[in-house]
Amino acid sequence: MLELSITLPIKVQNGGLFISRGVGRHPARKLASWEVIYVEKGTLTIEEEGRLFRVNAGESLLLWPQRRHVGVEDFPADLKFYWLHFEVQTSNRIGEPTLPLAVPQHTTPRDPQYIIALFRQFLSEQEKLTRSAALELILLLILQQITLTGSVERQQDDRGVSFAWKAQQLIRTQFHRPVSTATLARELHCNADYLGRVYRRTFHLTLTEAIHRQRVRAAEKFLLSDARSLKEIATLCGFSDVGYFRKIFRKHTGLTPAVWKRRYCKEHINS
Repeated sequence: MLELSITLPIKVQNGGLFISRGVGRHPARKLASWEVIYVEKGTLTIEEEGRLFRVNAGESLLLWPQRRHVGVEDFPADLKFYWLHFEVQTSNRIGEPTLPLAVPQHTTPRDPQYIIALFRQFLSEQEKLTRSAALELILLLILQQITLTGSVERQQDDRGVSFAWKAQQLIRTQFHRPVSTATLARELHCNADYLGRVYRRTFHLTLTEAIHRQRVRAAEKFLLSDARSLKEIATLCGFSDVGYFRKIFRKHTGLTPAVWKRRYCKEHINS
């Protein structure tokens, strides 16, 4: 866990609320200030100096000054997060009181509703052109809430995320085989119910949905690129039954494989 010791005085720059329209991604930039982000909905994927962070709903992220950060995935349509820029200043006054805070870089605060209320209060006071001392106090309360996490719980969460990403990699490489939640759990030497929970928390999909999605994506490529029969494509994508393949394909695309091929194969050729 990356920690920062913050002491008074601090200087607030500005803050805001980002609500995604489902397009674009976080810009690449290097700031002179700190930035604290709290995700209320969706997942923000961002990289800082080569380190990838997937910040899910209910999680916070602290971005360091003078470190380049950049969005590596487009904003999902359901993404909603608060952000706040601030500076940590050096005190020149001897004996000035300080408030030490050890702030994790990426963590899950205990009380999400309170943090959201603090951010909303900050934005409200910011609109009133409130004096900076009041805004700095709200910022300190936000940072204090971010520090209130259980270390054991965080370790367990990190372990769960690791299992989820390993399962995702297996799905991408073994979707054409008879893969399931049970087989993934056996491969990763963990409980199937536990794996299903941590995967859904990390990717907002069930393992079965993720397997079907990967298989449908592979089927789309086959439908565009060659003249194999529907049965052959179904088998290559891990479906043992053509009827079930049609059902899952239609569920994910809204079209049957035959209709999808007629519509998009023509577009693909014309493009």
